[in-house]
Order: sequence, then C-alpha cells, then structure tokens
Amino acid sequence: MSIPISTYRLQIRAGFDLNAAADLVDYLQLLGVDWVYLSPILAAEKGSDHGYDVIDHSIIDPARGGAEGLDALSAAAHGRGMGVLVDIVPNHVGVASPATNPWWWDLLEHGPASRYAEAFDVDWDFGNGRIRIPVLGDEETPELSIIDGQLAYYDQRFPIAEGTADDGADARTVHDRQHYELMNWRRADSELNYRRFFAVNSLAGIRVEVPWVFDESHAEIVRWFDEELVDGLRVDHPDGVLDPGTYLDDLARATGSAYVLVEKILEGSERMPTHWQAAGTTGYDALGDIDRVLVDPAGRHRLDRLDASIDDAPKQSWLDLIHDTKRAIADGILRSEILRIARMLADDTGTLSTGEADDAIAEIAACFPVYRSYLPHGLEHLHEAFADARHRRPDLDDAFDVLLPLLSNPSHPAAQRLQQTTGMVMAKGVEDTAFYRYSRLASLTEVGGDPSEFSIGLDEFHSRQENRHAVFPASLTTLSTHDTKRGEDVRARIDVLSEIPEEWRSTLTKLRELAPLGDGPLENLLWESIVGTWPASRERLHAYAEKAAREAGNSTGWAAPDEEFEARMHALVDSAFDNPRAAERVASIVDRVSQPGWSNSLAAKLIQLTAPGVPDVYQGSELWETSLVDPDNRRDVDFVERRALLAAIDGGAHPPIDSTGAAKLLVTSAALRLRRDRPELFTRYAPMAAIGEAAEHLVAFDRGGAVTLATRLPIGLEARGGWGATTVLLPQRPIIDLITGAEYDGGELEVGVLLARYPVALLATREV
Repeated sequence: MSIPISTYRLQIRAGFDLNAAADLVDYLQLLGVDWVYLSPILAAEKGSDHGYDVIDHSIIDPARGGAEGLDALSAAAHGRGMGVLVDIVPNHVGVASPATNPWWWDLLEHGPASRYAEAFDVDWDFGNGRIRIPVLGDEETPELSIIDGQLAYYDQRFPIAEGTADDGADARTVHDRQHYELMNWRRADSELNYRRFFAVNSLAGIRVEVPWVFDESHAEIVRWFDEELVDGLRVDHPDGVLDPGTYLDDLARATGSAYVLVEKILEGSERMPTHWQAAGTTGYDALGDIDRVLVDPAGRHRLDRLDASIDDAPKQSWLDLIHDTKRAIADGILRSEILRIARMLADDTGTLSTGEADDAIAEIAACFPVYRSYLPHGLEHLHEAFADARHRRPDLDDAFDVLLPLLSNPSHPAAQRLQQTTGMVMAKGVEDTAFYRYSRLASLTEVGGDPSEFSIGLDEFHSRQENRHAVFPASLTTLSTHDTKRGEDVRARIDVLSEIPEEWRSTLTKLRELAPLGDGPLENLLWESIVGTWPASRERLHAYAEKAAREAGNSTGWAAPDEEFEARMHALVDSAFDNPRAAERVASIVDRVSQPGWSNSLAAKLIQLTAPGVPDVYQGSELWETSLVDPDNRRDVDFVERRALLAAIDGGAHPPIDSTGAAKLLVTSAALRLRRDRPELFTRYAPMAAIGEAAEHLVAFDRGGAVTLATRLPIGLEARGGWGATTVLLPQRPIIDLITGAEYDGGELEVGVLLARYPVALLATREV
C-alpha cells in the first residue's frame, strides 16, 4: 500500500475540471504536496458543484473532464512522483432528474419487477407496491400532463410503464397506474418509503451490500486501479451503508488493498473500529484538538455568562440541547426512518402499541452517544443510549425492555436499520441544528467537534497527538474541508475572543442595540462569524445568515420562513456596511483581533502540517481561508495569485503577516516540503517543554528531528510582556529554521529569539 505524505484537496466541477487540475500539478509539487486529492468525479447531476449526487457509476463526469481528464491528471501527477486520491460515494445516488439516472428510471418504470429494485432500499409494502416520490407542491390539483410519452409535472419527467397509457386516459389516471406515486413534498417526513442520504429526498440510498450492486457501482473505480490511474480513495459517509466493515473488506479486495480513508466522525474518546480496512478518518478529530489548544481556558466562564445573558430561554447543557434537537429531527424530517424501524419490529413487539414503539425508538436515536454502532462492535453505545433513554423517559420502561434484546441482535433487520439511522439523526440534529444554536464560541461548533469541550491544555494536546501517532499514523488531518462550517482562519480569529471576553461582551451589546434581531444566540453567532470572516461581501454574509438562521430553526426555518424575522436578519447584515456606528464597531473589533488571529492561523497551520497523521490542505488554504459554510467554501480559488506569491517566496521574500496571507503560504510550503523531502525527520512524536514564565504560550514538539514551535494565546503573551527569558532546550548541533532561514547552534535557545519574525518556527538540522 502506498501512503501519502500529504494531500491537497481540489473541488472538481465544470468550472475547474480534471484538465484544469492537471495543469495545476506543477504548482502543487512546488508547494510541497505529495498527493492530489479530488472531490467525486463520477457522473453527477447537471450543474452539481460538489459531485455527491452521482447519477451514473459507469463513467467519469464529462462535465468534470471525463476519462481523458483523469488520464491527464494522473499522468501529470505520477510523472512528478505524486499520487492521486479520489472521493467516492457508495451510499447514495442522485435522483433529482430521474431520466439522467438509468437505475432510478428503470425502477420507476418497472417497480418491484425492475432489475434495480434490489439495488434501492424501498419498503414496497408500505407504499402499497409503489415508491413514493415527494415532488408535488401545495396546489390542490397538481398539474400533471403527458409529454413525449412521459409523465410531466412542470419541468420534471417520469417514465410511463408499458400498457398504462391507453388512448384517452388523462394524466392523473396514468399516474395512478404507475409503480410510483408523486406526492406532496411535506409528506416525506413521515410517509417516505425509500432510504435517503440524511433527509435529502433527491439522494436515494443504494444497497452496496448486495454483491452485484457493489460490482456494478464500483466497476469504473476498480478500472482506475487496474490501469494505475488512482492510488487511494476517500469513502464518503460509510456510516450510511448497512455494514461498513464488510464494505471496506469488499473495497480492499477490489482495489488490491489500496490506501483508503473514511469520512467518519468520532465522538469524544470513540475510536474507529480497528477491524476496518481503512488507514484512518478524514481528520476532523485533529481539527478539534488544534482549535482547542489555541482557545484560552480563562475566557470560558465570562463567555458562559455572556451566552446565558443573551438568551431569554433557560440555558440548557450541551447534552440536553443535542438530545432535544436530535429528538426533534427523529420526530420531524426523519420520522419516516423511525416508522420504518417500528414496522420491522411489529411482529416482535405485539405487547406494545404502535405509538409506544415509535416513541421509544425515536428516544433511543436521540440518546445515541455516537454516530452509530456496528454490532456486535459498539454494543456498549447502544446500551448507553438505552440507559439515557430510561433516565429521560421512565414512562417508556416497558417498551425499552421489549426493544433492548431485539435492537441488540446484529442479525435483526430492525437493529441493522437503526444503525443506519442514528447517524442521520446525529448529523441533522447536531451539526445542522444545534451547531447554529450554541454560540458561546462559534469556532468550537465545527464538524466532528464537541463545543462543550471549551479548550484543552498542552499536556492533553500532546497526549492526543501521541495517541494518533501510535494508533492511526496514516489517518488524515485537516483544518478546512468542503463540509466545515467556517474556514480555518475564521475560526482562528474567533478563538481570539476567548482572550478578550469582556471586550467582546461590550462590542456585542452595542451591535445588538444598533441592529436588534430578537434572537440572542443567533445574533452572537452571526456577529462572531461576520467578525471572523471580515472583510466579506454583503452577498456572502446575507447567504450565510439565511442558512444559519434556517438551520437553527428557532426563529425561522426552511419549510416556513418567517419573513418579518428574516427582514430584521438581513438588516443586521446590512448594518455592518451601512450603519456608521455598527460599521465602526465591527472595524474596531476586527482591528483588535486580526493580528492575534493571524498568529493563531500560522500556529494552527504549522501544527497541523507537522503533527502526526497525513496533513491535508484544502484548496486555496495556503493563503487565508475565510470561507463560511457551503457553498461559500467551494468558491473559485485564484491560483495565479498563489503561484506568483510562491515564486516571490522562493526568490527569498519573507512576507509580513498581513492581509495577503503570504506568510501563511511561506509556512505551508516550508512544512510540506520538509515532510516530503526529509521523511526521516517525522518518525516519532515527543512533547518539548519550554522553561520560563511564558512556557504555557508555546506548543512545542519534536517529530524525530523536525521541531515545531508555535505560539498560543498571543494576546495573553503580549500582556505579560512577551517571551522574556523563556527558553527551549534543543540538541547541541547546528539548526536551521526552515521558515526564516535563520541558523542557530542548538542547545538552550531563547524562544523570543526563535520567534522574533514569525509566531512559529520549524527547526531541523541542515541537510548534508
């Protein structure tokens, strides 16, 4: 198995296809990147920027460059000694445009008799032999018609089964004869009868556990390995498939045990199952560790008080909040999944009423402490969920007694289905709801993170890195992805607020007076995000505010937007531009946090690029990454600018830490090049102790010859007068800082001297 030293994620789409990526490989090599990491490239819905809505597994998307594009990209990368990693989507396919997906079209046309009926996860009995398609609007009489031999609803087209469109039959009669039922979109919450990706009706789950489904949906992927075009895979949402472990076994057999990563979010101390044939996760756990070591623990209580003061509702603990948001999801947009589990249990729960079974299953899903179990692996998580559910709902004790042995049985279909469902409930209830309601410090509400963990100290940080090095050294690490709620440098700037909680309180109080919204937690979230990404365009901030408010669901929502509230919300955003007093407040706090925020950014970047694991650089984040949630984080990247800045750095420039982000490019290239060119310096992880009054402000570790020094809590460091006499003890031999080029004799060195130019240093012996 070939293992990358580092990766660089590119979002492949029509506007930046595989040929454009091939033309970029020379720049990535200069940057120090080892492998090129591509977003999904199989044929996807027309206009899809992300590629997770695959419509045809048999071809590379022509809009993304097609097979010729992958040939070009692979040749460019392999010709420079670089690898290729590709994101794949085994759990679901895109069905928004049925005619473009041959499997789905055949299913709709032929129903249970379709060859592809086995490929999709449909409860035909519940639909009375028809698959329910939630596409109709709220009109009393939907406008159905027959156009070119297809059933039409506005611009959507559906197949007509042979013999069901007799001469003279109207469209409604024809519809009633089909193997599908077009229904109102609102009915999907509780009446859908096919498995989806989360609550996205246009993404239908497929059953890769069926051998022929795996073979046919992976034939093109296997070709990439047979023809040595691709070196590794990133597996999207493995928790959605029936048995991820078996799926990964199948994938290993098909690809010759290639390097594989899984998009697996770990909760707390949870570890990825060691029996999985995967090198690790996509790195959100590392992201959380790095964020938290840069947060000032002294700010917690003041930010807690601020958070409590802006919310009229009684303050909930994080665990109670996510229980309630997950329960709302289980009772709301994912109720159809809960009801399907109940139907699977009906023959075994005769003593329970339907309502009791539904209620108890939803409560178990709401109490599940991790994304899912993999029975018998993870049985303790199921038992933990039952224990919490009994505590919260003692009135359901009898139902829990009946359900526990059934849902603990790995072979019971309902137990298997529950495992596929709890991850959906977690993702929608936590990441897509609670993260927009819990605003104490917005940088901590990030994918894979637990915002109730406010910060970690140096000892805990080092312990986690030692564990990563020992257990999953080839796991990815990351700071930004296409799924992060805020780019890494937005979070780094927001982290600074933990050092100045009273200044933030004063600023927020004034901004709330100038642009009142009536939703304190959302106001805090929006203003923190505005400050974190400033300067930003009005258009970007309006789009973010709308998504954040609707995801939070407290004052408005996707299904029924509150126009009056949203008008005030948009006025809040506009006030940052149009209200001189609000604009002055924003400018003042941005000026206060920019330099320490950039210090945090450089620290986070160097730590991530040199710590244990395989570091990934998200496209463009070698300069400041100030994106907000998707689709904002999939904007075009100016690689011409990055090439020019890198050329200047290679020409000897040592850029200042300013708005250009060139200093970050310097740090990124120095670290990536060292890891690639001198891998022997990264064979261990050993914490290094600083000596002196400012020791707590230094993150320092030795990777086996490469030494990382990074500043933390920069405002506190400045307040104490800088590094003073703080020192680190290095080997007594000549040492060079790869960032500045400065040389030292080794031994006991003053941190203030080492970090005189930049808040970070990357030290190594000069190569002979």
